[in-house]
Amino acid sequence: MGTAAQPVFGTDTLRRGVEADTSAMLVSLYADDAELLIVDRNTQPSHPKVLRGRDEIAAMLDDVYSRDMTHKLEECVVQGDRAAYCESCVYPDGVRVLSESMLTLRDGRITGQTMIQAWDE
Repeated sequence: MGTAAQPVFGTDTLRRGVEADTSAMLVSLYADDAELLIVDRNTQPSHPKVLRGRDEIAAMLDDVYSRDMTHKLEECVVQGDRAAYCESCVYPDGVRVLSESMLTLRDGRITGQTMIQAWDE
């Protein structure tokens, strides 16, 4: 059978990736040339944080998944080469984070993502 196929993007694989204990599966859903734009109170719409390529995205996700918090995929809608999802996170002290993402897909991989996130302060 050869090498195991990489997981292809879908609601189930996204849920397994988001809700996992490490970032590995989630990272595997990104294309090598993916781009992620992050908008929040620190990186506002006119100057979003931009991560280019799977390696930069993986470094950010590795940092996020190294923290003591839970991740839950609340909702995901996939239509053709587009998808949107909502993720909620909770730290042990009760601080909550909510993010909404719009994705572009190519060959079962995420090629573009715009994420808007907010957290309790």
